[in-house]
Amino acid sequence: MKKALLIVDRGSREPDVRQELQEICSIAKRRAGYDYADYCFLEVLPPFIGEGISKCVASGAGFVTVMPYFLYPGMKLKDTVKQSAKIGKDRKLQMAITKPLSYHPMMAQLIVDRISELKKDRGITYPDKECDVVLIGHGSSDKNARDAFIHAANMIRPHYRSVHFCFLELDHPNIEEGIGQAIAGNPKVILMMPYFLHRGAHIKTDVVKDVNAALDKHGFTSAFMARHLGVDEKLVDLVIERAREVEKRFGV
Repeated sequence: MKKALLIVDRGSREPDVRQELQEICSIAKRRAGYDYADYCFLEVLPPFIGEGISKCVASGAGFVTVMPYFLYPGMKLKDTVKQSAKIGKDRKLQMAITKPLSYHPMMAQLIVDRISELKKDRGITYPDKECDVVLIGHGSSDKNARDAFIHAANMIRPHYRSVHFCFLELDHPNIEEGIGQAIAGNPKVILMMPYFLHRGAHIKTDVVKDVNAALDKHGFTSAFMARHLGVDEKLVDLVIERAREVEKRFGV
């Protein structure tokens, strides 16, 4: 029986986001042996979930694994699961829906990897235990999303001198407050990690703007920004692991 993997992302108008998702699908297809792998969006722009599932079926797949590609539990995740499950039931498809990315140890490892890359690229020679980290999240009004983000921050605390967290919007501390808290600890260097899946508008514009404003306000210059999560084989391996968890229960 042919198998398809469908990654459901929140949605974006940014071409870079589509490119990253296409790369992730290609790697997953190759590494896990799927007959078909593609992405779709929950909202913003098509292809939406219904079209994504239709393309999987049109490819000849007898089983479709849907991966909600989200960092946090929350309303977007619930909407994705609800829509996907309804479509699968209405069309009488053999389909499984995975867990999201949150609460997996690999997410903490990816943050550590990004910070290590940043140190190497910028020639930062301080040991990790002399580095202060600020983890920047999107923010949500959903407590479950906040809890998942704080869990990620707590997972990396043993690696660094201190770990602070903040949010772009919808929650506190905001970026100015989070960076201010880090600076109050008299750091040698601040390493900032944008905990975002894609290089969308938030990464290109919003986060950079707020970070620069905060650093200017506090007159602090020894601060550096890591890249977002993006395309990474470890992240793809996590997608595959989540998929295999549910496929195993279906005997696929």
